[in-house]
Amino acid sequence: MPYSPINANQALLETSNTQKSHANALFTTAQYGPAIQGYNLALSTCPAYLDYELAVLRANIAACHVKLQEWKAAVESATQALEGLEALDPTVSAPRSGERGDGDQGAEGKARGKEGKADGGGMVEEVDDETAAKIEALEKSGHTTDEVRKIRTKALLRRARARSELGGWSALQGADEDYKTLDATANLSSLDRQTVQRALRELGPRLEQARKTEMADMMGKLKQLGNGFLKPFGMSTDNFNFVKDEKTGGYSMNFNQGGK
Repeated sequence: MPYSPINANQALLETSNTQKSHANALFTTAQYGPAIQGYNLALSTCPAYLDYELAVLRANIAACHVKLQEWKAAVESATQALEGLEALDPTVSAPRSGERGDGDQGAEGKARGKEGKADGGGMVEEVDDETAAKIEALEKSGHTTDEVRKIRTKALLRRARARSELGGWSALQGADEDYKTLDATANLSSLDRQTVQRALRELGPRLEQARKTEMADMMGKLKQLGNGFLKPFGMSTDNFNFVKDEKTGGYSMNFNQGGK
């Protein structure tokens, strides 16, 4: 039989799906480490152009890392899944306003007919080159926007959880952004929405505390560095006072020769 790229890719996909099914079975029996190995094998044989299938595998790997409390790895895998899904979901890119003319009505109708509502409940207002490419990619994938958004929601939930557990100002900010994105998602289940809204309430105080802690750490390091520069001149950072202007939020510096 002559070589056919289509047949070769189909064979690779079937092999990948078999490995994925085996990994799923391992996951259901709480064998998360071996499941990750299985999903990675599935990734290695899955054709590179199948963005949806690749995203599902990476989202599953993220789920394994969450179960193992490997938060950094969970964030990385979930992010890779989300990046892959961006190529398929025409509603991810916000539409440009003020650019639609009468000639765009046909394109808008096509986008609305194929894409429906966006995650936040809005419509795709126009079809630019990027959106048109995503519509075409989605059609070729054989999957629907609902399927794409379902995996996107799972990946966001896993990344948000992992970022929240990582802690630190930057990670908590990322978790806050993910949870806000999820809160604006129309297809979120009632249970997931409760989880998201509870997480958002709890993140506020944690974010503020993390900001204060990291600011204090940064100021301590700057003070140590400053003292190293000022010591040869018989001075230290104690000779300088920073006074906050409550009206502007800025700071002014005063020199105090006697120090503290």
